[in-house]
Amino acid sequence: MTVAAGEVAPTFDLPSTEGRIKLDRYLGKWVVLYFYPADNTRNCTIEACSFRNSHQDFLDAGAVVIGVSGDTMESHQGFKEKWKLPYPLIVDEDGALREAYGVPKTFGLFDGRTTFVIDPKGVVRDVFNSQFKAKQHHRRALGVVKGILPGIG
Repeated sequence: MTVAAGEVAPTFDLPSTEGRIKLDRYLGKWVVLYFYPADNTRNCTIEACSFRNSHQDFLDAGAVVIGVSGDTMESHQGFKEKWKLPYPLIVDEDGALREAYGVPKTFGLFDGRTTFVIDPKGVVRDVFNSQFKAKQHHRRALGVVKGILPGIG
């Protein structure tokens, strides 16, 4: 079952390309936690670069962006460097974080693409699940953070 808008975000403490990340460390800030299937695939690269290109807008709005996939640290480091991603990528090789957030598989086979917008108190305000609309994830998340779009789950 996917974590829904209005629920407290599951906490975590996991390795990333920028050291260990604990969700609790971001209390007081908006967090955009986006799950994607795999590094260096077409739609995942489009999505990652969309977040990269609007990264300053997220920072200006008081938000941090964090990407998550089941890839290895080595894969994440290469992906981050190749595409100059200015935000951390969490290593979730065993899928425990994906499972904690209830990110659904696409066609029951592929890791899904879901973005969670978490408010400064740690409550999920929006959930956007779309495997094929990779370019819309950053737009919707930024709209929620800026208060332009309501968190609608």
